[in-house]
Amino acid sequence: MNTNQDLWVFMETNPDGTAKNVGIELLTPGRSMAEKQGGRLVAVVIGYHTDAAVEAAASHGAEQVIVVDAPEYETYTTDAYTIALCSLVKKYRPASMLIGATNHGRDLGPRVSCRLKTGLTADCTALDIDKETGNVAWTRPAFGGNLMATILCPDHRPQIGTVRPGVFKKSEPMENDAEIVREDIRVEAKDIRTQVLEVIQDMDEENVDLEGAEIIVSGGRGVGGPEGFEPVRALAKALGATVGASRAAVDSGWISHAHQVGQTGKTVGPKLYIACGISGAIQHLAGMGGSDCIIAINKDPDAPIFDVADYGIVGDLFEVLPVFTEEFKKLKM
Repeated sequence: MNTNQDLWVFMETNPDGTAKNVGIELLTPGRSMAEKQGGRLVAVVIGYHTDAAVEAAASHGAEQVIVVDAPEYETYTTDAYTIALCSLVKKYRPASMLIGATNHGRDLGPRVSCRLKTGLTADCTALDIDKETGNVAWTRPAFGGNLMATILCPDHRPQIGTVRPGVFKKSEPMENDAEIVREDIRVEAKDIRTQVLEVIQDMDEENVDLEGAEIIVSGGRGVGGPEGFEPVRALAKALGATVGASRAAVDSGWISHAHQVGQTGKTVGPKLYIACGISGAIQHLAGMGGSDCIIAINKDPDAPIFDVADYGIVGDLFEVLPVFTEEFKKLKM
């Protein structure tokens, strides 16, 4: 496919037409990557009543926003979104496209790449433009997270990758006179092979929003067992935080995979990350290293987690956490 040098960011939308965080996050690396490619940063918004998402894309740096807004896009379906996005790509021919590695993005990306007969690099944790070739350098965990692989797509366009939520920080909104282009792409009901009958909001503890959390309290092997997460949960409750965990704790069956932070779990970037009994394996550090402030609590003074921590406490987490919890409770009184 002959292309221009534009870089696209797919802006995933909520049912109310607002933009999900991951699309706004991807505009941050997209800006520098588009400049290196010699093209524009273009946001693509597909949904229904999407004015809020369009405004968010423009205020976070998109030079152009391409909008497809119709009732059939109110709820995500593979067929409708694939038809719309492929139609746009064939018309505008971008060089590369970033998609969030959400449940919907992981469904949409492979389908679109197959339709367009191009490659897709899934679950990326770092992005750049290769200086020698000008191709996107997609970096992702490989071999169970034991090493990082950088992948190029030299022969086919557009280059497509899905990127984990939480890897990049959202920029501050700004005044920006973005070009808004509205496309009328309608999909007939017969071409949508699935139908959403009902949307049920799952409010149990497995519905863990680690990527959107501003404060995370995580437990690792040092908590010793399932009961060891009780003081972790108590501190999280006092802080209004989300409970995270290392792979070791999840693999031991002490807490569900929904709480896992790291290369094989969620990549997070909270304002505050408290690591309790976590040694600091490279796979875990890759998932939480972007936190604004890291507090580490560990009995081992040589634990690698202290190398990245802003504040470190060498001590028994079962003695430290209750003190933390009580002090934070006092602050709320």
